[in-house]
Amino acid sequence: MSSEVPTGGCSADNPVQYALRIGDEAIPLNPHIGASISLTWTGNIACIHCDRPTKKSFSQGYCYPCFKKLAQCDLCVVSPERCHFEKGTCRDEEFAENFCMRPHIVYLANSSGIKVGITRQENLPTRWIDQGAVQAVPILTVQTRQQSGFVEEAFKNLVADKTHWQKMLKSEDQHIDLEAAREQLMADVKPHLDPVIQRFGIQAIQPLTDADVQTFVFPVAQYPEKVTSLSFDKTGTVSGKLQGIKGQYLILDSGVINLRRFTSYEISFTADGAAADAPANQLSLL
Repeated sequence: MSSEVPTGGCSADNPVQYALRIGDEAIPLNPHIGASISLTWTGNIACIHCDRPTKKSFSQGYCYPCFKKLAQCDLCVVSPERCHFEKGTCRDEEFAENFCMRPHIVYLANSSGIKVGITRQENLPTRWIDQGAVQAVPILTVQTRQQSGFVEEAFKNLVADKTHWQKMLKSEDQHIDLEAAREQLMADVKPHLDPVIQRFGIQAIQPLTDADVQTFVFPVAQYPEKVTSLSFDKTGTVSGKLQGIKGQYLILDSGVINLRRFTSYEISFTADGAAADAPANQLSLL
């Protein structure tokens, strides 16, 4: 499953540098690893599109009316092969032209093991970091997002298309020979990929045989033995010693929390005695 509703990013330094966006301020988080932090939800949620108050967040930050009407919340964003632009039923043709009808990258990433994924060129390497990938490499370029969905479907016969987040957060980074994996998969996928190429044309789907493998080091001092998921909806306050950050997850000695899920939540943040209030929280680009 692939989704690219923007939620911020992080720097691609080794180790990856993270920050918590508090209003207009970006608070570096790496220096707080090993210290106690606390994030408290005020009870308020504001839609990231229209800013109206909402009791529940849909699709990682939208109110229900926006979730139902916006093109970026349509099912085809998650499953591009379901694109219905050609049928004339797209929710927003301008959005489709700027987001869907543009070249995409098909890639392999090693997060909880090898997986296939899709993204736009400008989202790299942030997309890989968001998934907690320790290695990644582009393997194909395609002309549209719909085509990338069909290509991804072809690879799903051979390799996963999802990150198993519990496994990603529990284990040390296990590197593999991703170049060898790319060569083997490109050979194995040919019977599944050829019909897609015949449908859209050889110029639409091009291999990237010389792309370099990128590697990432995440700032994790200690991985959890057991992954316990934390949620503002259940506790209101999430606190503990910050043991690391990987993907979109804060790893605390009390459990882990996916901040991307709570993009539109209003929170207050405390670390090392310093506090800040936030209209929303995100892991964001430094």
